[in-house]
Amino acid sequence: MNAKKYVYRFGGGQAEGNKDMRDLLGGKGANLAEMSAIGLPVPPGFTITTEACAYYHEHGDRWPEGLEEQVREGIRHIEQLMGARFGDPENPLLVSVRSGAAISMPGMMDTVLNLGINDQVVEGLARRTNNERFAYDAYRRFIDMFGDVVMGVKHDYFEEVLDALKKEKGVKEDTELDAEALKELVRRYKEVYRQHTGSLFPEDPYEQLYKAINAVFKSWNSERAVKYRQIHKIRGLLGTAVNVQAMVFGNMGERSGTGVCFTRNPATGEKELYGEFLINAQGEDVVAGIRTPKSISELKQIMPEVYEELLRLAELLERHYKNMQDIEFTVQEGKLFILQTRNGKRTGVAAVKIAVDMVDEGLVDKKTAVRDLVEPAHLDQLLHPRFKDETAYKDRVIGRGLPASPGAAVGQVVFTAEDAEAWKAQGKRVILVRVETSPEDVGGMHAAEGILTSRGGMTSHAAVVARGWGKPCVAGCGDIVIDYKTKTFRAGDVVVKEGDWISINGSTGEVILGKEELVEPSLSGDFARFMEWVDEFRTLGVRTNADTPQDARKSVEFGAEGIGLCRTEHMFFEGDRILAMREMILASTLEERKAALAKLLPYQKEDFRGIFREMAGKPVTIRLLDPPLHEFLPHDEKEQEELARALNIPVETVRAKVEALKEFNPMLGHRGCRLGITYPEITEMQTRAILEAAVELKQEGVEVHPEIMVPLVGTREEIEHQRRVIEETAEKVFQEKGDRVDYLVGTMIEVPRAALLADQIAEVAEFFSFGTNDLTQLTFGYSRDDAGKFLPYYIENKILKDDPFQTLDQEGVGQLVRMGTERGRATRPSLKVGICGEHGGDPASVAFCYEVGLDYVSCSPFRVPIARLAAAQAHLRAEARKEKEVAEAEAAS
Repeated sequence: MNAKKYVYRFGGGQAEGNKDMRDLLGGKGANLAEMSAIGLPVPPGFTITTEACAYYHEHGDRWPEGLEEQVREGIRHIEQLMGARFGDPENPLLVSVRSGAAISMPGMMDTVLNLGINDQVVEGLARRTNNERFAYDAYRRFIDMFGDVVMGVKHDYFEEVLDALKKEKGVKEDTELDAEALKELVRRYKEVYRQHTGSLFPEDPYEQLYKAINAVFKSWNSERAVKYRQIHKIRGLLGTAVNVQAMVFGNMGERSGTGVCFTRNPATGEKELYGEFLINAQGEDVVAGIRTPKSISELKQIMPEVYEELLRLAELLERHYKNMQDIEFTVQEGKLFILQTRNGKRTGVAAVKIAVDMVDEGLVDKKTAVRDLVEPAHLDQLLHPRFKDETAYKDRVIGRGLPASPGAAVGQVVFTAEDAEAWKAQGKRVILVRVETSPEDVGGMHAAEGILTSRGGMTSHAAVVARGWGKPCVAGCGDIVIDYKTKTFRAGDVVVKEGDWISINGSTGEVILGKEELVEPSLSGDFARFMEWVDEFRTLGVRTNADTPQDARKSVEFGAEGIGLCRTEHMFFEGDRILAMREMILASTLEERKAALAKLLPYQKEDFRGIFREMAGKPVTIRLLDPPLHEFLPHDEKEQEELARALNIPVETVRAKVEALKEFNPMLGHRGCRLGITYPEITEMQTRAILEAAVELKQEGVEVHPEIMVPLVGTREEIEHQRRVIEETAEKVFQEKGDRVDYLVGTMIEVPRAALLADQIAEVAEFFSFGTNDLTQLTFGYSRDDAGKFLPYYIENKILKDDPFQTLDQEGVGQLVRMGTERGRATRPSLKVGICGEHGGDPASVAFCYEVGLDYVSCSPFRVPIARLAAAQAHLRAEARKEKEVAEAEAAS
């Protein structure tokens, strides 16, 4: 029986894989195969599949049968195309070993370059290239990377030895060390390796190769890679692929170099070749921030033919992939090689501009632009603040670096990723300040408002990760000197300590002492145009959660088609309102309670008038009073005394009422429709306020569509009771006003029993809105307020995939949503169904709501654009799946 295929070869204008095999070959492997097949100058190599990685982890770090022989065949394939031999001193072949998951995870997993070199090969390489310095430079780099990545010998140990040697030789740059100095460096590096591993550096190239492959497999489960996948909600992948590729050398002298470039500016979206390169260097030098690279535009002067070829290939790749590309390249003695291409990470501003420009250029159609070129998270970045006055702080600029990721950030200075995470957990805003960031810092980078580094370029780790997250970043700020020991940095005469406030401008590279005022961005131009396209392809409605006319106005600006949740209790907490509310709660008779409610009525009515006016013609779902009454009473003794004085009642009365309203579990207690049933006068007052406001506005010529929502219903009888109160009150209002408006009565499905008996409840309710916050709470039995004590542990240890309060639990809670929708519509086919929990703005949850067939989602105003895009993408991707299924069926027949 033939062994399973674990190795796919590429090179020489041919490939065994293609760009559609990302799940098996990883993004990098799939793209290497594709580029080889379309004739790009790609060094030959082979890709070990993600299935091999999964087998390795599932079988106690063992390779599957047949993999070793397939790897050796892969090496023979490279040898044949390169005309060189692995481990042969006379004609040596060196290879790189790189990771590559199906979804790009920049810097999260491991790479080893110059593999295959040893004491004999290095001499052969020097003879073969007539360049002894280059050969020993490659050797010392390999010992460093192999020691760090494969054997866990910290890179810092090698760096200390290198710095010491440079001091001895009186030089500043690595490139100033001659061949003899590098031979000495190799000797010292080997000693560092021996000290920290207890063994000699391996001379056998195949031992080096196998250990490097294992290291890449292991890096899939490294702490930083796991954390990155958690942050980005990347799941369902088998593991990482491993790419073994012939080395080409950017460190062979002044006609060699290496670089990273984007086919468009990833910060602004401008159509220009954007990136950096280093002469006489290898790829790791560019992204590690060890040397400050040159702008890609300078390549035009230094190597004009290479620049023109790079420009041509960049355009070819962009046309082929129909997306902005992030390209890694090496120049070996004047010859250009493309090492990798992938869809480039970009800011929200750039994503929208690139999408619009590519449509205008005829490169993609609107459907492709909406489906593939902008992520919902990109729109979140467009809503990020900027400085109110960019001229006001010029005298407080203490440093300037590279504008690596746009936007403005203000925070307190911290110097470690751990501190950033800890301070953020305490509710503080922080700026993470590092010499340079590494993949180990991703947790702290995610927690920070912005990132400042003293080293590194526009394609350094800090820059790439920050841009991907839309976090402001200033990189390579040589004006600051960081001292980790004292937790300070110096900028000229200014010393900034941990906890001091600074502001950074990621669009200009400025570092400012103190706190700058931030303002929200305006959304127009390309953004507005792109969102028009989004709505062309969207079938799922998007509403907002808004409790004030101001929120309603902002929501309409962001494209909300109505209000899916207006929480009336939020209207009771301001000024005199809370006093009237407390008077109502403390009332001892029905008459006293009605008198207090009469004081609240005009406040409620005025709020509803404002909201209806802002949402003219759009539906407004208003939830009746939901929280337990004890939330409105003071629990502090001093405040209780003040309330007693204000209402002219004994303080003992207040204390007795507070005591009487205490509940062991208020979230399961006297709240929601239970309040309206025991105190129907509350429902009467709220109904009157809603419908009087609606009728008055109708008489003023404003179109209104009120929807009255009864919360926390669990039985048909509860909704029947409340509907009866609402309808009786409505008729009184209409008679008094001599006019009427159409309105709906529905319920919030947030108790599991309501979802199970949705067919009965739909006999009475005209619409459902799933309150997925409470539904999640009651389905899991987790308290939202207390789950933070264990949920992070659950997610870290894979007890749960996600925080169910952020991303809808589709298996459990989602099943109730699906069931409730189906059963409700079985009774009432015209039943309008939406969700109004926080999940309404989460892209994965929005896609689920589309799939289930809901009419709309509702979310906070600033998440409305995100929900609109997520809804459009859900529709377009479902459409694409159907088209693919039809095509496959036709091909099969």
